[in-house]
Amino acid sequence: MLSRTWTPSWALDVGMVLAPRRHGGGDPTFRAVNDGSVWLASRTPDGPGTLRVCVTAGSVLGQAWGPGASWLLDGMPGLLGAFDDVSGFSVKHEVLRDVARKHVGLRIGRTGLVMEALVPAVLEQKVVIREAHRAWRWLLWQYGTPAPGPAPEGMRVIPEPVVWRQIPSWHWHKAGAEAVRARTIATAAWHVSKLEAAPSTEELDRLLRALPGIGVWTSAEVRQRVFGDPDAVSVGDYHLANHVGYALTGQKVDDDEMMRLLAPYEGHRHRATILIGLTGIRPPARGPRVPARDYRSF
Repeated sequence: MLSRTWTPSWALDVGMVLAPRRHGGGDPTFRAVNDGSVWLASRTPDGPGTLRVCVTAGSVLGQAWGPGASWLLDGMPGLLGAFDDVSGFSVKHEVLRDVARKHVGLRIGRTGLVMEALVPAVLEQKVVIREAHRAWRWLLWQYGTPAPGPAPEGMRVIPEPVVWRQIPSWHWHKAGAEAVRARTIATAAWHVSKLEAAPSTEELDRLLRALPGIGVWTSAEVRQRVFGDPDAVSVGDYHLANHVGYALTGQKVDDDEMMRLLAPYEGHRHRATILIGLTGIRPPARGPRVPARDYRSF
C-alpha cells in the first residue's frame, strides 16, 4: 500500500468532483462508504489499481494498492480538480448566482483514462440510462478483474483493451448492448494507445469523432472526464437542452438555442451546465417515465 497527503487550496467537495466517475448506484468501479471515503478501481498505464480518498481537516489522504498505485497517487490532485482553472468564469444569469456562491469550490477533475470514460459513454448512447448502467455492471462482472487491495467487496477493474475487442456478440447481447455500440467500443479499443496519447482535449475530440459510432455527445462525455474539459457541452443529450432552456428562460429549447444561451460562458460552458443542474430547476414532467428495456436471452 502506498499513500499520499495533499491539501487543496479550496474547500474540496470530494463527492461532487468524483460524481461523474460513477455510472449508476451499482457501479463496480466506484464505492462511497459510510466513513466518508470514496474508493475507485482503475486500469492505469501501469496496470490495475485501487485508490481510496478521504478528507480530514481540509487535507486529502490518498491510499492506493496494485501495480497502478503510484500512477493513481501522482494523478490524485488532477482527479480532484487541482488543474481546473476557474479564473475566467463568471455568472451571467441571475438564476445561477446563489448556486454558484453555494458551490464556490466546484471543480472538474481529470482522469487521463480514455477507455474508462469511453465505454460507459458509448453504452449510454440513445438508451434509457438504467439500461446502460445494467450493461456496464454485467460486462465488468463478466470481464473485469477484482480491484487490488482491501477494496470493498464487489469492486472491479475494467478489462484491458484487447479483452473489449474479443467479447463475443452473444455476450454483448446478454449485457443488453446491441451490435452498433459493441462495434464502437471494440473499434475504439484498437485505437486506445493513440487516444490516450492525445495531448489536448481538442486533439482527443478530433481522434474520437474520426471513429465510427462516436459523435459530438460521446466525445464531450469522454473529454469532460479524461481532460476535465470545462467547455465540452454534451450536445445531443436527451434532457440537457430542455434543462438549460427552462432554467435560463422558462422554456424548453433545442440544442442550437441551448448553445446560444451558453455562449456568454464560452470556455466554461460545461461548467455552466453543471451549475444549472445544481439549481434543481427542471421543466415539468409530461407523460410516464420510459421503462428500461430487457430483450436479453439467458
